[in-house]
Amino acid sequence: LFPLAVRGSEGLYMVNGPPSFTESTAFRRVSGKNCKAVAFSKDGSLFAWCNGEKVNVVNVTRAELLHSFDLPKTVCLEFSPKNNVLATWQAYATAKDGTAGVPNLQLHDLKTGKCLKSFIQKKMQNWCPCWADDESICARNVNNEVHFFENNNFNTIANKLHLQKVSDFVLSPGAQPTKVAVYVPGSKGAPSFVRLYQYPNFGGPQSALANKSFFKADKVTMLWNKKATAVLVVASTEVDKSGASYYGEQTLHYVGASGESAVVQLPKNGPIYDVAWSPNSVEFCAVYGFMPAKATVFNLKCDPVFDFGTGPRNAAYYSPHGHILVLAGFGNLRGQMEVWDVRNYKLISKPVASDSTYFAWCPDGEHIVTATCAPRLRVGNGYKVWHYTGSVLHSYQVPSDEEMWQVFWQPFLDGVFPERAVKYQAVPSDLPSAEPKPAQAYRPPALRNKPVTSSKLHEDEPPQNMKPQLGGSDKPVSKTALKNQRKHEAKKAAKQEAKADAHQGPAQVKTPQNALQNTVPAMTTGDPEVDKKIKNLKKKLKAIEQLKEQAAAGKQLEKNQVEKIQKEAALLKELEDLELGV
Repeated sequence: LFPLAVRGSEGLYMVNGPPSFTESTAFRRVSGKNCKAVAFSKDGSLFAWCNGEKVNVVNVTRAELLHSFDLPKTVCLEFSPKNNVLATWQAYATAKDGTAGVPNLQLHDLKTGKCLKSFIQKKMQNWCPCWADDESICARNVNNEVHFFENNNFNTIANKLHLQKVSDFVLSPGAQPTKVAVYVPGSKGAPSFVRLYQYPNFGGPQSALANKSFFKADKVTMLWNKKATAVLVVASTEVDKSGASYYGEQTLHYVGASGESAVVQLPKNGPIYDVAWSPNSVEFCAVYGFMPAKATVFNLKCDPVFDFGTGPRNAAYYSPHGHILVLAGFGNLRGQMEVWDVRNYKLISKPVASDSTYFAWCPDGEHIVTATCAPRLRVGNGYKVWHYTGSVLHSYQVPSDEEMWQVFWQPFLDGVFPERAVKYQAVPSDLPSAEPKPAQAYRPPALRNKPVTSSKLHEDEPPQNMKPQLGGSDKPVSKTALKNQRKHEAKKAAKQEAKADAHQGPAQVKTPQNALQNTVPAMTTGDPEVDKKIKNLKKKLKAIEQLKEQAAAGKQLEKNQVEKIQKEAALLKELEDLELGV
């Protein structure tokens, strides 16, 4: 069941998935270090690889070689959604005399094995044509316009989408009619824009389903949801002109296929690390803000539904069924993962996958693979298979003189694996827990025998449900309304405290020092000048109180701070005189 394909200096092979994790005998190991490209078909039934001599295509279930193409320099492979076409790409090279090189992008008919069409495709980026899920249309970007072919007939361009400079496009997933999201970068003071069209209605701006323009964009990422009702656009600039971020500046935009668009308001400043649609198509998760990063789930109105608080994370991965969400901190973070049940917003587990360069959900929605691959990291290469409850079920590390380049699950179509109830108890495993020992912070010799004091740079914000409470209005609460609500609650709390103090009776006479620590509303004299003096005196006395606490904790005070403390008695007398004059 659902094997893993592994490619590295030890060759190309497949490992059976849980529970056995033995090497698959159905696929014979391809030895050598020349395997540069591999791909599964969308339904997982076909597998293709290039061994440095030929591109081979096999039927995975029957372990039968279907085709072998003489394309030794192939570095990219991709199957069309219905397995009718195999696309291969080789690096483009011009002829020695400077004339145009030979076509390097080939489309092969997998029924007959014949080459349907060859194109010149110079750049590796976006090299592969994009198909609609039913293969009724196929599109590729040629000289800033999108060419459309119908029913895999690549000899006739059926349609063209021509805008001033189409930089990128994405076809919508799912059934007909197919929609197209296109991005046109801004130039000469004009804004960049993303437009949504329904194929084949490309008759100018009026025929567009939706249009969203923005100024701050050097590049964009466009993400369709599964139901093709909306696109999320992450617009990025290479440089943050304010100098606040090394990552440039990002903004997140929502564009609906029915014409509505909005900027998604993110409550914390900083980079947008990741955005992911839930498979249910009605929610999305964004991970954003300077570290420790925030993660929030939003609905289609771009209102926050649940805030996961802050933590060391820069990626979000929904399970194939959408019932579990993993928030993770990979790359320059320590590999901490938070596994959440997003139906009930409960934390399931917090495993740690140190030094991971790759993460993927198994199509069954139960298992996860994390891997450390070269060239991102050249030491400690290997992979681990986890259950989402935090148990490591299988771990493999390559010998120190070998490398692992790629590991990935065999895909399956949606609906093959039914959704199972969420478990909270860690599933049993023969392997020990992968919890790394927490690294001890360095302590200078003078402090080593003293008690450890907490020295966190920042407190993490706790998770909170952002859904409107039952009985309340369904309208989202604006930032101003929230501010006013908090002020109102603070005033209410202060009044209640004042009442409580009054009930304690006159027997308890408070010292001015205690009075300072209470949030009782200050008495007014009617003279604004005197009120101002009282307020300033209280402020100074509070500062003195803090200095005294620091001195008691063993902190060496400056000369001017010691002088401040010596003035306390005089300030108390002055305050008393002013208050008696009330």
